[in-house]
Amino acid sequence: MITDYKLGSIVVMKKPHPCGHNEWEITRIGADIKIKCLNCGRSIMLPRPEFNKKLKKIIGGE
Repeated sequence: MITDYKLGSIVVMKKPHPCGHNEWEITRIGADIKIKCLNCGRSIMLPRPEFNKKLKKIIGGE
């Protein structure tokens, strides 16, 4: 399980967003994690266990 992400990290999810991009920026961390699509700017919130399951890799950020 990957847990070394932090606020501002850029992550790649297993499935792409409907806009076709699969890179996201973490904008909030807590019980839920809020991520923002780097292509269209749409934000979504996922429960932490679901986020950890859907996370593919961390590619950069703060």
